[in-house]
Amino acid sequence: MKVAIIGTGYVGLVTGVCFANSGVDVICVDNNENKINRLNSGECIIYEPGLEDMLRTVVRNNKIKFTTDIKKAIEESEVVFSAVGTPPGEDGSADLRYVLAVAKTFGECQNDYKVFVTKSTVPVGTADKVREVIMNEHRKRFGMVRDFGLCSNPEFLKEGCAVEDVIHPDRIVIGTNNEQARKVMDKLYDEVYGFSEERKLDKIVHCDIWSAEMIKYASNAMLATRISFINDIANLCERTGADVEMVAKGMGLDRRIGPYFLKAGCGYGGSCFPKDVKALIKTGEEHGVDMKVIKAAEETNECQKNTLFEKLNEAMYAVSGLSRDKFSLRGKTIAVLGCAFKANTDDMREAPAINLINSLILHGANVNVHDPVALLNCKVIFADERLVEYYDNVCACCTNVDAIVLVTDWQEYQQLDWEYIREEYINSDHKHNYEYPVFIDGRNALVGQELWKKWFYVGIGKCFPAKE
Repeated sequence: MKVAIIGTGYVGLVTGVCFANSGVDVICVDNNENKINRLNSGECIIYEPGLEDMLRTVVRNNKIKFTTDIKKAIEESEVVFSAVGTPPGEDGSADLRYVLAVAKTFGECQNDYKVFVTKSTVPVGTADKVREVIMNEHRKRFGMVRDFGLCSNPEFLKEGCAVEDVIHPDRIVIGTNNEQARKVMDKLYDEVYGFSEERKLDKIVHCDIWSAEMIKYASNAMLATRISFINDIANLCERTGADVEMVAKGMGLDRRIGPYFLKAGCGYGGSCFPKDVKALIKTGEEHGVDMKVIKAAEETNECQKNTLFEKLNEAMYAVSGLSRDKFSLRGKTIAVLGCAFKANTDDMREAPAINLINSLILHGANVNVHDPVALLNCKVIFADERLVEYYDNVCACCTNVDAIVLVTDWQEYQQLDWEYIREEYINSDHKHNYEYPVFIDGRNALVGQELWKKWFYVGIGKCFPAKE
């Protein structure tokens, strides 16, 4: 089959490359000519493990093409995926202008029966708007409505393992109210995966188009709620002496609950959860439904993003030996390890590190930042901040500082020689009088290394013996 994917952002590019790798002929469209030229040369424009090698292979084998010519791409394809962005508006609702613009172009360029597939995350009811836009364009151009299929096929990609998610999906949701469109989509996924009839029953969910739109938002909202829930429990654990990791383990063994997304930390970020939660709340408002649980999850997450600064401030005050009125972070140097919202991605959208760095700058602290892949994005966000310095070497980042905060649980940080870094910290020329260096572990990534014995170590939802 020939497939067009409009939009070469995170979802469009990963989906297109993986489809092409399975044998489908793919045309990816973007209006950024520089980006298109780079992709046609095999250069990956986002960081995602495994994607660049696969991109080079499918480009070399001529299974994928990148173009700015959307008209030609639509005319030559049987299925057209809309994978453009749906950024949040000022009121939290999903901005559908790009999705509807693609639908308009589809209506203008449709030359025979095709299926228009919304891959972007959109609120329930978007399909009705898309259908109306396409039909209006048909009336303008042809004086009648031409036959076409409409489908919602939401993505379920996790940044950092998106390639694996496409190759081995948990589920494929095909939402359509049109039998011919359903058959076309079944044919496409047969070509991509070749599932047996039994596996199709396990993997493919056929439903109406509105349910498909709701499945995506409901899934992300549930995962976001679990994260906020365990962070609430973590905060209570700290006050009571309980250990949130043991609590999560005990909960996760219950088959009704399971262990996933019960890892306490400094809050969720990224391109999906924050905007999807806001959009679902807004959709509820538009339909007269108060999404109380989802609102609480969002509020908890916003508070949790500030927990790293609060813990750091309290720890620094505790070791300072100063009275509260004389203590200040001004002039202190803090090492921030990890600025991406999660490991294995360079995405900083809604990242907890942004809250932390902004708070440190506000209080006059100097900030050293390290991240294996996200430094360029961090430099864009804090381009005008003279208090922020960037380091390619993590050990250099942690030298001559007053405290270290681990924000993103990159494997690289878990493999460091922290005894060596501690000795360098203590013996540095930097003026501090701390017997126990301050370390804030925003992901509980180093708990197993027992840093609390030689550091003033603070985790999330955990208590450690007091220093003598």
